[in-house]
Amino acid sequence: MIDWSRVEELKDEVGQEDFVEVAEMFLEEVDEVVARLQTSPNPDSLKDDMHFLKGSALNLGFAEMGVFCQKSEQAATTGDLDSINIAELVKIYSASKEIFETAGAQAA
Repeated sequence: MIDWSRVEELKDEVGQEDFVEVAEMFLEEVDEVVARLQTSPNPDSLKDDMHFLKGSALNLGFAEMGVFCQKSEQAATTGDLDSINIAELVKIYSASKEIFETAGAQAA
């Protein structure tokens, strides 16, 4: 679910102190988009939302979420919006976030 090697790579790239800030910013921005998709998804921006979420997820090592968003972005590109399961996205993101935060708390 989490690509821990990517997490370590990002820590090396930005430094430990900046990593915490980057991770917090990522989670806040993703929380906002995921919440908006749950309450009022916009078919016109779904492709862009999935692209944003994919990039954010892969940058922080949320591998399963990145794959899900890539498939959803492709579906949105072809107009297959009915195949995009927002509830599944929320489930994957919530599980990934919990694992990430739990591991981070244990490392602190």
